[in-house]
Order: sequence, then C-alpha cells, then structure tokens
Amino acid sequence: MQFKTIFLEYKWRFSLTLLLILSEAGLSIMFPLFIGKAVDDAIHQSYQGAIQLGILGLLALMIGMGRRVYDSRLYARIFERLGVDMTAKTQNSNDSVKTARLHMLGEIVEFFENTLPELINQIIALVGIIFILALLNIQIFAGGIITFFLVFVIYVLNGPKTTRFNSAYNDELEKQVEVVALNNTPKLSHHLRQLMRWNIKLSDLEALNFSLSWLVLIAFLVVSIVLAVQSGVTQYGALFALVMYVFQLIENIVMLPLYYQHWLRLAEITQRLEKVEVDAH
Repeated sequence: MQFKTIFLEYKWRFSLTLLLILSEAGLSIMFPLFIGKAVDDAIHQSYQGAIQLGILGLLALMIGMGRRVYDSRLYARIFERLGVDMTAKTQNSNDSVKTARLHMLGEIVEFFENTLPELINQIIALVGIIFILALLNIQIFAGGIITFFLVFVIYVLNGPKTTRFNSAYNDELEKQVEVVALNNTPKLSHHLRQLMRWNIKLSDLEALNFSLSWLVLIAFLVVSIVLAVQSGVTQYGALFALVMYVFQLIENIVMLPLYYQHWLRLAEITQRLEKVEVDAH
C-alpha cells in the first residue's frame, strides 16, 4: 500500500493532528502537579489551585475533542482512498481475500486514527513522568527504569510467537467469505473453530505476558509507596502527586507492551497488503 504517498499528500493535515496530540499529551502530564497543588491550597482554605485545575481540565477537553472530530474526517477519507486503490489491484483475487484484506486495511487506518495518538500520548507521558520522578525521588526513578526494562523483555521474548499466531489467524480469515458462500455447515464450523483456535492462542499468550508483567509492576508500586513515605515529604498534596506519578508510570508501562503487540499484528498485515503491490505488477 502507498502509505508514504498518502502521508506526503496529507502532510499538513497530519502535522496539525500531531500538534494536537502533543498538546494533549503535554497537558495530561500536568494533572498530578495541579491536583497536588489544589489539595495543598484547599488545606489552607484557598481554592486557587482548584480553579487552575478546572481550567487545565477544560483546555484538555477542548483540544482532545477537537482532535477527535478532526481525525475522524481525515482518516475516513484516507480509508476510502486506500480501500479503492487496494481493491483495484486485487481484481484477480477471490472475494474472500478482497474482503479480508479490506478489513485488515481498516485495522491499519484505525490504528493511525485511534491507537497511534494514544501511543504518542503514552510515550510522551512516560518520558515526562520519568523526568519528574528523577527530580522528586531518584530511587523511585531508578526502580521505574528497571521495571520498564523487565516488562519490555517479557514481551519481546514472546514477540516471534505473537507474529506467528497472527499470521495463522489472518491466513484463516482470508478464507471466510469463500467458506460462508459454500453453505456447508461442517466446513463453516471447522473454519470458525480454526479461527477461534488462533484467537485463543493469542489471548492465552497475552494473559501470560500480562500476568508476569503485573507481578513486576505490583512489586514496584509497593516499594515506591514505601520510598515515597520515607522521602521526608511533609505536604500531603506533594506526597499525593508523587504517588500519582508512580501510578501513572505503571499505567504507561502496562499499556506500551500492548501497543507493541498491536504493532506486530499490523506489521504482519502490512507485509500481506504489500504483497498485493508486488502481485499487481
């Protein structure tokens, strides 16, 4: 698929959506600090921090809503353009393959519209939180780096298996329309059973990865809370902000490997769709 051509054609629109994503991510990093300040101000009978927190929330809402409204229209046009192009280049394929690959193309476009902004948000938040933790507590900062590395290793080691299961799933998916058209119940049952077999394998692998990662993250959370209490912070708001940043770091570490698995699936789909370009020539 001519993704590079599409990016060049819509480069200014992509630049605008990237700017909105970065703005949204930057504002999200500020929430724990503003919440902590609001708590400290409220303890001293001042509502200035709460007002500032409300303004931050409204600004984040306007930018986030505007980006989503804008993106839905941009990617709808891109999906239509790519879908027509791909279908024209697969005229020699059967309807089952065409339908399956159109569905896979939809997954790629959906990734750029919804998942990629979230991924950029997560990466910016992760970098920002780690930087802030380095300023607040160097021990928690070091623990966060170690934790991220351990979780990353867990998922990378199982990466080849994830790719293999996705490939087998997509192979079976490309047969679906053809099998349904046969009106043969045993063959349809076998097809669906095979489809779910690979889906279950992917789900079981994800459950294993998540469980191992969660054990590491829970240990980090418990140790971080102890270190935060022992750090000598006397203001409740500041202590609360520190713990919130730890929790946000854990949330980001949990999510990033899921994006990695999603990327592995899309990489397999992209190779499949690029084969269409080769076959067309």
